Amino acid sequence: MFLATAHDGSTRAAADRVARSQSAASSALVELEALLGVQLFDRSGRRLVLNENGRAFLPRAASLIEAAGELEHLFHGQHAAPLRVAASMTIGEHILPPLLARWKVSHPNSPVRLQISNTTEVLAAVAAFDADIGFIEGPQTHPDLSLREWMTDEMVIIASPTHPLARGLVTREALRQARWALRERGSGTREASDRWLLAQLEDVQVDFELGTPEAIKALVAAGDALAILPRHSVAASLRRGELKELRAFLPTAVRQLAVVTHRERRLGAGGEAFLEHCFEGVGKRKRSAAARSVMS
Repeated sequence: MFLATAHDGSTRAAADRVARSQSAASSALVELEALLGVQLFDRSGRRLVLNENGRAFLPRAASLIEAAGELEHLFHGQHAAPLRVAASMTIGEHILPPLLARWKVSHPNSPVRLQISNTTEVLAAVAAFDADIGFIEGPQTHPDLSLREWMTDEMVIIASPTHPLARGLVTREALRQARWALRERGSGTREASDRWLLAQLEDVQVDFELGTPEAIKALVAAGDALAILPRHSVAASLRRGELKELRAFLPTAVRQLAVVTHRERRLGAGGEAFLEHCFEGVGKRKRSAAARSVMS
């Protein structure tokens, strides 16, 4: 308002220039002069003329407005700061990559930086403001975070194709006596595995604890251990015949995947658009899966 008034010589013309009422324009100038503790204009009839203070302030005010415009461009233009996303292993390695690829096509000037770790570490990153958005597996949460259900994920029991249990239906007793390879504690996959195994088998022999799904798959394919992993992370290995999904008279193990954000941080337009993109992507995935099911 100061710059417009200095240019036009009246609050009426300045108000028209910035699409505000004359009273609002006059109030803005009074507040600015009160804040600075000096008058910036000499009143001459209906005209407002810059005085010595106003002339000294003019170039600095213009520089501030220019800098503000540069900041706006920084966060909306080609140099936008990356959206920081933290995701658990399964989500970060198998679910988010195609969504990120499509996001890049539709939003080339909105970069995303993805950090992959286990669910506990994702929650800690969002809580500490080290990540803007977190994608997690299971019901874990944090008092400072808001949680939104995103999609479901099926867990499957896998074995080497040469394992004796890979030949037919498997009994509960056979699963109880088997050797198991599970994810490390703190991961959403481990929490879901423990919850399901405890409910269905009461007790199992855990011989191996490994930090990544890839390590577990390699161990299972080469030995006699069983594992329970998300279908998303084993689908390709099952198609190639490297692993075998065991069939048993047991309820399907399904877990909830979720999105977490900090209660005290408001996502910008880019973050909200990215979340909308991810939720729409899940909807398209469900519709595609339903269509394949009907056709088969």
